Amino acid sequence: MLTKFETKSNRVKGLSFHSKRPWILTSLHSGVIQLWDYRMGTLIDRFDEHDGPVRGVHFHNSQPLFVSGGDDYKIKVWNYKLHRCLFTLLGHLDYIRTVQFHHESPWIVSASDDQTIRLWNWQSRTCISVLTGHNHYVMCASFHPKEDLVVSASLDQTVRVWDIGPLKKKKTASPADDILRMSQMNTDFFGGVDAVVKYVLEGHDRGVNWAAFHPTLPLIVSGADDRQLKLWRMNDTKAWEVDTLRGHTNNVSCVMFHAKQDIIVSNSEDKSIRVWDATKRTGIQTFRREHDRFWILACHPEMNLLAAGHDSGMIVFKLERERPAFAVSGDSLFYAKDRFLRFYEFPTQRETQLISIRRPGSTSLNQSPRTLSFSPTENAVLICSDVDGGSYELYVIPKDSIGRGDNVQEARRGPGGSAIFVARNRFAVLDKSSNQVLVKNLKNEVVKKSGLPIATDAIFYAGTGNLLCRAEDRVVIFDLQQRLVLGELQTAFFKYVVWSSEMESVALLSKHAIIIASKKLVHQCSLHETIPVKSGAWDDNGVFIYTTLSHIKYCLPNGDSGIIRTLDVPIYITKVYGNTIFCLDRDGKNKAIVIDATEYIFKLSLLKKRYDHVMSMIRNSQLCGQAMIAYLQQKGFPEVALHFVKDERARFNLALESGNIQIAVASAKEIDQKDHWYRLGVEALRQGNAGIVEYAYQRTKNFERLSFLYLITGNMEKLPKMLKIAEVKYDIMGQFHNALYLGDVQERVKILENAGHLPLAYITASIHGLHDIAERIAAELGDNIPSLPEGKVPSLLMPPVPVMCGGDWPLLRVMKGIFEGGLDNMGRGAADEAEEDAGADWGEELDMIDTDGFQNGDVTAILEDGEVAEENVEEGGWDLEDLELPPEADTPTTSVTAHSSVFVAPTLGTPVSQIWTQKSSLAAEHAAAGNFDTAMRLLNRQLGISNFTLLKSMFLDLYTGSHTYLRAFASAPVISLAVERGWNESASPNSRGPPALLFNFSQLEEKLKAGYKATTTGKFTEARRLFLSILHTIPLIVVESRREVDEVKEFILIVKEYVLGLRMELQRKEMKDDPVRQQELAAYFTHCNLQVPHLRLALQNAMNICFRAKNYATASNFARRLLETNPTSESLAKQARQVLQVTERNLKDVSELNYDFRNPFVICGATYVPIYRGQKDISCPYCSSRFVLAQEGQLCSVCDLAVVGADASGLLCSPSQIR
Repeated sequence: MLTKFETKSNRVKGLSFHSKRPWILTSLHSGVIQLWDYRMGTLIDRFDEHDGPVRGVHFHNSQPLFVSGGDDYKIKVWNYKLHRCLFTLLGHLDYIRTVQFHHESPWIVSASDDQTIRLWNWQSRTCISVLTGHNHYVMCASFHPKEDLVVSASLDQTVRVWDIGPLKKKKTASPADDILRMSQMNTDFFGGVDAVVKYVLEGHDRGVNWAAFHPTLPLIVSGADDRQLKLWRMNDTKAWEVDTLRGHTNNVSCVMFHAKQDIIVSNSEDKSIRVWDATKRTGIQTFRREHDRFWILACHPEMNLLAAGHDSGMIVFKLERERPAFAVSGDSLFYAKDRFLRFYEFPTQRETQLISIRRPGSTSLNQSPRTLSFSPTENAVLICSDVDGGSYELYVIPKDSIGRGDNVQEARRGPGGSAIFVARNRFAVLDKSSNQVLVKNLKNEVVKKSGLPIATDAIFYAGTGNLLCRAEDRVVIFDLQQRLVLGELQTAFFKYVVWSSEMESVALLSKHAIIIASKKLVHQCSLHETIPVKSGAWDDNGVFIYTTLSHIKYCLPNGDSGIIRTLDVPIYITKVYGNTIFCLDRDGKNKAIVIDATEYIFKLSLLKKRYDHVMSMIRNSQLCGQAMIAYLQQKGFPEVALHFVKDERARFNLALESGNIQIAVASAKEIDQKDHWYRLGVEALRQGNAGIVEYAYQRTKNFERLSFLYLITGNMEKLPKMLKIAEVKYDIMGQFHNALYLGDVQERVKILENAGHLPLAYITASIHGLHDIAERIAAELGDNIPSLPEGKVPSLLMPPVPVMCGGDWPLLRVMKGIFEGGLDNMGRGAADEAEEDAGADWGEELDMIDTDGFQNGDVTAILEDGEVAEENVEEGGWDLEDLELPPEADTPTTSVTAHSSVFVAPTLGTPVSQIWTQKSSLAAEHAAAGNFDTAMRLLNRQLGISNFTLLKSMFLDLYTGSHTYLRAFASAPVISLAVERGWNESASPNSRGPPALLFNFSQLEEKLKAGYKATTTGKFTEARRLFLSILHTIPLIVVESRREVDEVKEFILIVKEYVLGLRMELQRKEMKDDPVRQQELAAYFTHCNLQVPHLRLALQNAMNICFRAKNYATASNFARRLLETNPTSESLAKQARQVLQVTERNLKDVSELNYDFRNPFVICGATYVPIYRGQKDISCPYCSSRFVLAQEGQLCSVCDLAVVGADASGLLCSPSQIR
């Protein structure tokens, strides 16, 4: 069983497939009807109007209707497009078991526990006949697919066949006649001779639950509570029992003939579905569920699909695979169909039967050929199937048999579900049990055995002598000759492998995904599909064409995909020739489908930068649509999209995106909306096109921005006019701003005075030396004169002089973009118009008119699109004067404006920081480049470091230390410059050295000396800080030679010993109340690898502590070790000898310590306990401190950086290590 879809719900009592769409209706015991899309696996709708269980449901075969019948005695007819019940048919007096539409007439048949079957006309909404005769519940009733018959099954142990022919004859009567006939019926249901019993089939010992007609033959199958299926045959006069099928162990709930195959499917309350051979009348296969009883079956009217409802949901399934086995060789196709091997030529589209292939002897399903492999030179075919748990058959086709097809030959067989040709006369067979491949010759003899590198479950062809081996989570290419893995790719499970014609690319097809990789299995792209992927093939351009259940689609080399066309039925692509797709359908028929490849060829040409193709396709094809425009936009070709678009708004957006100011202006004029003018202004400002910015602000009457524009471009002639406009519009803030921009103090005083701000006006006049005005305002203010601050020197507030006055930004001369020249003449001529208008209408001035006439001013007259003032000519507006050019420069006449936007700016170079990171695997250099993320990843991979908080400041120091900054001028941003290590003036300007680094090895040596000194003087906290600082800096050190690398590694070992020892000593000092632990820590300190002077101090300290605690045996050990160091201080040696004398009289310890100096040990960096030789331990990947096993995964407490036990590749601190 191949399960296609499964639902979880209440008990399913009724099922119905839609004849055309991938839908199934399920009616539940809870009273809900669900509509599912089994292809997408989604619930489309639910209908909830019945009261109690709904036992029967059925789709109409052509109308958007379905009918349902439930335990509320109601039959409801629903329209699924309107999502509602259209009407309810009432008449039954008990539960309704099944309902069904007639395939032609407007009828519904229903079966009920009231012992009757009713026929209804759903158009007139009346009951047209009541079939009585059963004397127990009628469990099901259904129409014959072709004849005028109804079959019913009842718990009275009979199956009845009813002739409804008389009703057919009356069908021409009107609905009114239906009603009249009903009124003439007897009230006891025994009226009406429209439908009569034709046969009563008796034979079951218990109640019959289901009966069904054969779709074409005069057969009936029934299933009953006696656990048996019975097969009945009928003719015109009688019906009789043919056979009984036994096997179910509980009541049989439903049974039916398969629509396409010669089989019977039944299900039962014994929790099984059984498949039976209808001709041999034997069981073929059984599918069981653990806990759920089955209640209902449905068969798809067109497709090879079945559905079964059970206690907790339903399943949609297929009994057999429908994909034909095929192999393509050059211009021909070999495929298996109906027990024959067939041959098809693509150029002539001629089909031939070659040889007969054996029919499987076993009776189970899914025994048809699964894969097929062909060797063209030997004319040999390998066919693999699931017979006997997986086996292959080898046929050699005689040359003369092509075209005859009557040739029968005995195949050479062998076990192995996966077999393919790997050379001209050699084929490989997978032996899963030993995970090896057997290479055989055409006599089926083993020539060679080869073990496989991964646990393989299938093998595929990968070129001569190579295999593609599939495991659960990856795939490898394996060379059988050299026994080498040529490529490996991590991938989910896939089913099919499709190689391109040159074997350069491979597509791996799984149920919902396509992975495309190179011939060495380097991943190129992945695609995910919600609908199952069925097949695929490569076209001549390297585009992968594939099919899902419902579409033919394409996938470009960069992973872009799209739909070519929709499909009514699934197909399996065999070959793609130009724009013809050759394929096999599920019946094994060859088809040729012609497709329109324009869209994907266009996208491919863009991708491969074949712009000449793109140009010709734009000129000659009907490529358009929002999707194509969006694609061009997304891929960074808005200028190409511009030439497809007629809609002004879309043209405007694309023109802005591609920086084409001319077309944007033309579109903005057409649209003429404030928002579009504003956006045009923003883009023109970005391009430094002051004339158009001015024009856009004028059109939107955006006076504030206009004033500021004049200020920054130094257009001081127009600023006074803006001041006038602000006056006319009574815009006081506007006036004040313009006065500020102009540096006009008198005007500012006047504005403040008019606005009633006399104190502000007085101060402004006073500090700017306008004493006459100040005195006049003071007189008005009287006693309220504000005081001026003392000791402050006033200065005149004047706007700065702009760096660039007036005109537009200068433009670079660069080559025209590939699309510009070719496409310009295709535009709608709007650009030309715009250029002609440019002088007259665009950079126009604000012509000031006499403002007396304006009351509360509408300023439209000021900004009227009108005549150009005389002064405009002098001013030069757009600077379009003639250039004095040398005679040979015959420039094209397409463009005259200086700011024509059809030129493309040169591309940016690669940033230095990017060059640094590309060249280096050293974390310090990545940090210096500002690429902290990769620096952290490198440190994590090399040293297992995960705590980067302590390194943050160093990262920032490295970054700022490797860059310097220049200020150009006030309005330009600061320029960042990279500082390189070892730079000199003779270096090539194009080659980049590594970054200059802040930290170096000599600094560490200085710190180490300072750490030693602090240790000697007993400043343990300071010493620990210095040593930790060294440990934290080392990962970010870069040295040049291998010798220095060894020195850095030695530094780590020295420093970590000190950090560990000092941590223990500091902890000892805090433990005043635990003398035993104090002694242990002092003892462990003496086992750290310290410099001799520090070791003497540690030994003296431990000796004193143990002596005071009367642990004489341990104290004598420390005294002996102290004397072995030959102490330079006589007093120290004398003290040690005295301790030895005292302790040797009494070599005992008062308290037992966790310390055995005879047994070598290391100290755990976290718990400070000894780890004796032979005990398991774990280390820090960076500082190599040792820890007890319980510390695995914790942060190292010595270096505070790395995770204990993490995988790490080791310290990388020199380019010499990489070379």
